[in-house]
Amino acid sequence: MKDEVVTHATTRVVEVPELTKPVALITLDNGLDPTKPNTFGREGLSSLDAAFDAALATGPAAIAVTGKPSSFSVGADLAAIGMDRDTTLTIGKRGHDAFRRFTDSAIPTFALVNGVAIGGGLELALACHYRAVASDVPAIGFPECGLGLFQGWGGTQLLPNLVGADHAVTVIIENALNNKLLQPPEALELGIADVLLDPADYLDQSLRWIAGVVDGAIEVPRPEMDRGAAWDAAIVRARGIVEARTHGASPGPARAVELLDFARHNDLDRGYPAESEAMADVLLSDELRASLYAMTLVQFHGVLSQDAPDGAPARPVKRLGIVGAGHEASQLALLAVRQLDIPVVLTDPDQARLDEAVGRVREEVETLLDDERISRDEADRVRSLVSGSPDDEGIRDADFVIETVDEDLSVKQRVLAEVEEHVSAECVLATTTSALSVTEIAGELRHPERLVGFHSANPIAELPLLEVIRADRTDDATVATAEALGDGLGKSCVRVSGAPASVLHRVLARFLGEVVATLDEGTPFEVADHALDSLGLSMSPLDLLQLIGPPVALRVTESLHGCFPDRFAVSANLQRLVEADRTSVWLRDAEGNKTLDPEVAALWRTDSSPSTSADVLDRATAALADEIRRLLDEGVVAEPQDVDRCLILGVGWPFWLGGITPYLDRAGVSERVTGRRFLPQGVANVPAN
Repeated sequence: MKDEVVTHATTRVVEVPELTKPVALITLDNGLDPTKPNTFGREGLSSLDAAFDAALATGPAAIAVTGKPSSFSVGADLAAIGMDRDTTLTIGKRGHDAFRRFTDSAIPTFALVNGVAIGGGLELALACHYRAVASDVPAIGFPECGLGLFQGWGGTQLLPNLVGADHAVTVIIENALNNKLLQPPEALELGIADVLLDPADYLDQSLRWIAGVVDGAIEVPRPEMDRGAAWDAAIVRARGIVEARTHGASPGPARAVELLDFARHNDLDRGYPAESEAMADVLLSDELRASLYAMTLVQFHGVLSQDAPDGAPARPVKRLGIVGAGHEASQLALLAVRQLDIPVVLTDPDQARLDEAVGRVREEVETLLDDERISRDEADRVRSLVSGSPDDEGIRDADFVIETVDEDLSVKQRVLAEVEEHVSAECVLATTTSALSVTEIAGELRHPERLVGFHSANPIAELPLLEVIRADRTDDATVATAEALGDGLGKSCVRVSGAPASVLHRVLARFLGEVVATLDEGTPFEVADHALDSLGLSMSPLDLLQLIGPPVALRVTESLHGCFPDRFAVSANLQRLVEADRTSVWLRDAEGNKTLDPEVAALWRTDSSPSTSADVLDRATAALADEIRRLLDEGVVAEPQDVDRCLILGVGWPFWLGGITPYLDRAGVSERVTGRRFLPQGVANVPAN
């Protein structure tokens, strides 16, 4: 058990002219900067309890609770909560008891949500009688089911009885399993927020609103709950979502559905203990331990690997060049100008292609503006920072140049050698290759020490992974500059040595290669596609192939086949799929149901040795274990955690797998295939007694 970061609750009296009695205002503040939000552990809950006593002692007209600037609360400090059953039950009861004082209070209670309110923070807000939300709050919601958890301080019981079972299923189950949180207008529409207020004078407005509610001038309606057919339908929908997204691989969401159903006919005296008992069960599962391990990994906003450059500070990047004018170049350009606020120049000798690339950036800016995700001033600024140049003269003053041209070794070598002739001696060169060796790409440069791999997972704007690939001669300053740039772009960097292909694509190519091999041997597509359902992956193997793109998958496999022909076979069927320009093997109806595309079926030529689902699962997981062990033995990555981060951040593999190595360990695959575990006992699983 680690030390708690204590969020202190303090009470002050606020006089409101419209009320004869004051408002007792409780403020939550952990004393840290705004980037470190309020959380609750045991001491924090005790502080909240004491603050409520102090509020009652003032004889108030109302009791309100609010947060520090930008943070109401993000819930439980999991690092400070013990993981044995008795401690879990104790913490659950403490949270329920502290929050329930706001619910059971004879004096009206108000949550003044002035900043992010997720998890236990939203549970505290729901425990209050009324909720006023600032219109600029960045996020409201319950992400727990996406972590393999659920609400432990009243959320499963309070929310459905406030907004109805169907809305509760949306917030607790559907949104969480799709990594979605609410914006304030959505919270208002669902009935979680009672009013939205302007952030400019939020506290003053909140106090006036409180006065209106207390003196009866403002009525806050509450809907009647349908506890019959509508609740039944919501639970059926919830179970369908959980099965489709987790396939039973994560116990937390399934228990959340049970608790939502339990809330229909049971009061808080029964509901809260049921919530605590269920939480104790889930916290003692291997899946939850893997989730907490995964959460810790992705909270590192930077480099996990052990060989950080020493004494080589990152060089400033005040101007960025991007060579190439494809979709990847446009995505990088838009991300860079929005995140870094620096000029970005795209270069391509084809003027029409260049104009199209710059146009794509500006079209995306218009879309953001139309969706009110950026202001007019920001839109104008972004457009002004992006330009195009038909030759390398346009990047002469760049501090960092990213090459995005075709995945061909000789082409990349030629293009980078040309760029090297035009930029300064301090300019860092980067390649976005996902299949080739960065060391080989550097072979034609006069200064190979300034080339680094810079592979971002796609879609670039959505997935945070950035693999910073160090070639044999890349120097420390180059690595440091690439990582600093990645951090500025909002990416999470994993440092990789200069081996063929990125870590992400090498692991996925080996994994998908086994699945495709079973198809080549005659396994039905539907069997192979569902064979890994028990892992609860965010997408099936063939949907993952579609996300990566068959051309990319083929290119990576061909490159790896040249280096490791015994492990990476090139499928003739995949080649035919690419030649026929088929991006998916499925046709989908309006409900999303999949059927095999007849054109793909006609292209695919098979043997007569089909595998069972169990065989496909065994082959695919064995391949994962073998390839990850090789990556570690070769020194391509420093730790198994690097691979897990790549899979979580690069393709959204679920937290309850911990990426992949915790699953391979607990399923016995690691030891069967490689002779040993990837992680020590207890790191991502329940320690053996």
